[in-house]
Amino acid sequence: MPDAGSNPAPGFARKPDHAMSFAPSGQHIVVKLGGEIIAETDRALLCEESGHGPVHYIPMTDTRADLFRPTATHTHCPFKGDASYWSITAGGKEARDAAWSYDLPFDEAVTIKGHMAFYPDRVDSIEVG
Repeated sequence: MPDAGSNPAPGFARKPDHAMSFAPSGQHIVVKLGGEIIAETDRALLCEESGHGPVHYIPMTDTRADLFRPTATHTHCPFKGDASYWSITAGGKEARDAAWSYDLPFDEAVTIKGHMAFYPDRVDSIEVG
């Protein structure tokens, strides 16, 4: 983790009991859209965070980057930072804002830089195991 104070998450000042952790998933993850594999990895990070279900973050190098295009959608998380969104086209199917990533995450989430997560209801499947 970077030096304390270089880019701290402001959310923890307001909610110091908020829990957020990242650890290697240890599982094989396959994401499909339109019947095609759009991401596959054994190197996913599992994020467990207060108020959210577990989320797998997949290294961008383990995605089919040629199928992804950035959108104008951005959101802010006071614990992780600003998220950018991606639409995906595969197998004749388009999924708008189906994936997100944090280009400049806060210190507490820096481990997910260069990773991408997927909305389960916007892709065909996220197979874990």
